[in-house]
Amino acid sequence: EEFSSKLLGRAEHGWLYSDVLFGFTGTDNGEALPESIPSAPGTLPHFIEEPDDAYIIKSNPIALRCKARPAMQIFFKCNGEWVHQNEHVSEESLDESSGLKVREVFINVTRQQVEDFHGPEDYWCQCVAWSHLGTSKSRKASVRIAYLRKNFEQDPQGREVPIEGMIVLHCRPPEGVPAAEVEWLKNEEPIDSEQDENIDTRADHNLIIRQARLSDSGNYTCMAANIVAKRRSLSATVVVYVNGGWSSWTEWSACNVRCGRGWQKRSRTCTNPAPLNGGAFCEGMSVQKITCTSLCPVDGSWEVWSEWSVCSPECEHLRIRECTAPPPRNGGKFCEGLSQESENCTDGLCILDKKPLHEIKPQSIENASDIALYSGLGAAVVAVAVLVIGVTLYRRSQSDYGVDVIDSSALTGGFQTFNFKTVRQGNSLLLNSAMQPDLTVSRTYSGPICLQDPLDKELMTESSLFNPLSDIKVKVQSSFMVSLGVSERAEYHGKNHSRTFPHGNNHSFSTMHPRNKTPYIQNLSSLPTRTELRTTGVFGHLGGRLVMPNTGVSLLIPHGAIPEENSWEIYMSINQGEPSLQSDGSEVLLSPEVTCGPPDMIVTTPFALTIPHCADVSSEHWNIHLKKRTQQGKWEEVMSVEDESTSCYCLLDPFACHVLLDSFGTYALTGEPITDCAVKQLKVAVFGCMSCNSLDYNLRVYCVDNTPCAFQEVVSDERHQGGQLLEEPKLLHFKGNTFSLQISVLDIPPFLWRIKPFTACQEVPFSRVWCSNRQPLHCAFSLERYTPTTTQLSCKICIRQLKGHEQILQVQTSILESERETITFFTQEDSTFPAQTGPKAFKIPYSIRQRICATFDTPNAKGKDWQMLAQKNSINRNLSYFATQSSPSAVILNLWEARHQHDGDLDSLACALEEIGRTHTKLSNISESQLDEADFNYSRQNGL
Repeated sequence: EEFSSKLLGRAEHGWLYSDVLFGFTGTDNGEALPESIPSAPGTLPHFIEEPDDAYIIKSNPIALRCKARPAMQIFFKCNGEWVHQNEHVSEESLDESSGLKVREVFINVTRQQVEDFHGPEDYWCQCVAWSHLGTSKSRKASVRIAYLRKNFEQDPQGREVPIEGMIVLHCRPPEGVPAAEVEWLKNEEPIDSEQDENIDTRADHNLIIRQARLSDSGNYTCMAANIVAKRRSLSATVVVYVNGGWSSWTEWSACNVRCGRGWQKRSRTCTNPAPLNGGAFCEGMSVQKITCTSLCPVDGSWEVWSEWSVCSPECEHLRIRECTAPPPRNGGKFCEGLSQESENCTDGLCILDKKPLHEIKPQSIENASDIALYSGLGAAVVAVAVLVIGVTLYRRSQSDYGVDVIDSSALTGGFQTFNFKTVRQGNSLLLNSAMQPDLTVSRTYSGPICLQDPLDKELMTESSLFNPLSDIKVKVQSSFMVSLGVSERAEYHGKNHSRTFPHGNNHSFSTMHPRNKTPYIQNLSSLPTRTELRTTGVFGHLGGRLVMPNTGVSLLIPHGAIPEENSWEIYMSINQGEPSLQSDGSEVLLSPEVTCGPPDMIVTTPFALTIPHCADVSSEHWNIHLKKRTQQGKWEEVMSVEDESTSCYCLLDPFACHVLLDSFGTYALTGEPITDCAVKQLKVAVFGCMSCNSLDYNLRVYCVDNTPCAFQEVVSDERHQGGQLLEEPKLLHFKGNTFSLQISVLDIPPFLWRIKPFTACQEVPFSRVWCSNRQPLHCAFSLERYTPTTTQLSCKICIRQLKGHEQILQVQTSILESERETITFFTQEDSTFPAQTGPKAFKIPYSIRQRICATFDTPNAKGKDWQMLAQKNSINRNLSYFATQSSPSAVILNLWEARHQHDGDLDSLACALEEIGRTHTKLSNISESQLDEADFNYSRQNGL
């Protein structure tokens, strides 16, 4: 009643409702504003403008507006609570048409207010307007903080689809408020689905192309945007490919022989349509042959002479013969000689010019006969000489190449077919040139010829790809096919050269023309080659470590192995030329040939030699041997890794073999696969460089044995050629299952780059990869830019073995050297200090070594002696070797030093000593802090 009286009283005097309202709301007791106020007769307020839903962008406040008539006052109520009068801004006007009072009010809502609100629903506000008749409420307007997350919930994925196939690219935009709207871009241009009925972008943000066309190939990007931000998805490359189709057969050719049994052929081309954008090549044969028989030419032969005719008035009679026995047929030669003869028929009695006719012999006739005779003889001599010279030159040119190339274009093509006969005996994993070929067994490989060195491809038959086959004939039958096989009929036998072409040097040769092949080969053979890597160091009684930088090969000379007051210059080298170890049967070389010396040096304690290998170690699939070269140059087996021996010890780790030896020499590891599951570890890498043509870019993919020295040779070659490593090398497990290796280039940006036809996929025979330790195997791909402005290249290199494993190399690079990111070839962990002498070469300090040896060399009744020290350090095999040593513990520690040169600290040894030493009082003074200090000193001295 008090409130109503005050309201009516003030209304009669024309006072504002705000004076009354905030006289109550502003009191200390905090009473709520009443929902309705008694009003004078009139009209209820009508909202001309109600507050709309709003979003707060970043930290910017938003304004909520409200307008009503007739309205004497308007206030906002947010989340059930009245907004203070001071936060309102109001404007009052008069509606000229109706004469009613119009009031407009707005307030600001900040981000902090919305964040501080915690309720079951969104932050909301509404207006309450008063008139003489009563109150009216507006709609509730929600206020939310706008955002858009960065990551798409689902990015579109690239697709390869056949022409007229359906393409569906899925896109789920990032979470956001308000929900993001999606737009699709193709090659950075917006897609308008209303103008192209073949494209639909309305189905849940997805892009659907009902029937793919060649023009639909491109890079597609999903764009998501709301009032806060825009987001781009990863681009998806869509390639619309066309599978090849055969054209019609041509007419049969003429028979290839003039006489007897021959063949006719007809051909067709894969051009109806031609494969595009990586589409499949046509299946089936491009050439068909059938046998044919041609009539042989028959040379004519003379019949017998006829009887002499009657003597003529000139004292002569005639006789004739015909060329009818048989007559010439089918293009045969006509009979040689005269068809008639004449002679004097009176035995000289008939007189001409008072002389017997047979005595008349003019001198001119005799001279003419002599000239004809001598001219014929001279022409015959010249013809024979020309024939001999031609045959000699032909055989010499053939012996230089060992190949008869009819169409050289096939050597630069993509897929070719190799047919060659392999030996039936022995293990099928190798081709052995020492065995006689079995002409009843053949194997076909489809793929290009991958050269070992980046030399002229015309020298391909000199590479070791063909070395295992002694009798080879190459015929290029078309521009897409090469047939290589053991000749059943010895048309030509290639030479078995005792030398191989040099590799690993700088091939700075001028262009070779076909007419000058022989001098080129001679110059090539005289070029200097890298035959070995070598390092030396002088060692004494304190011992030390000799490291071959970046090869994984090292030599550990223990303390005391060299007598006091003596010193030796010890060397170590790696053979980089043709391996002197020739594999027997199915045996393959798994490591480099490592030589250490001098050979006449005698050590009192076994030294440790570390040799890297490329086998995936498993006793179930491999039988691995250590071999040594004798002074006569022959190789003999020292031991099998799994055998028990007291002469040496082999510890096989996943990537290296640590050998304890007492004599210097040349050593290597070989492996004999027991099953098809035997695996060689290959390192695959891709290098790139610009071609002579400014638009071309060359990719060279290498597959080499996973040994550091093998990859170092590749790196050295690429540095000479200006190549750059484009991706970190990866490991590929290559099975001994006789299946070949495929190397292909994928996801080339179709509108920026192109690859030469038929070269996107290349295939390498199994034997070439399995025996790849002789020379680095690589395949080359040539890419071409459409325009010089293209400087970025992105693609994938897929290296996979059929029915085996695969690896993907992701190439993302700039072809400009100034923009290219350099990838380090090698770490520098062992290249700074190739020779280390004295205590700094060992991780375990000599004083601690002495205490360990004194503790464990003494047999222990509880078995806590050197045998347990070996077992705790994962040395569980061939313990009889250590029993023959004067200090087994010292030899075990030497093996531990060789094994943990880079990849470990003293923690593993400390744990082993702690576990064993709980009952050994002698070990109590070897604390963990001492081992930590020793490990720190070793790292500091060696720059690690």
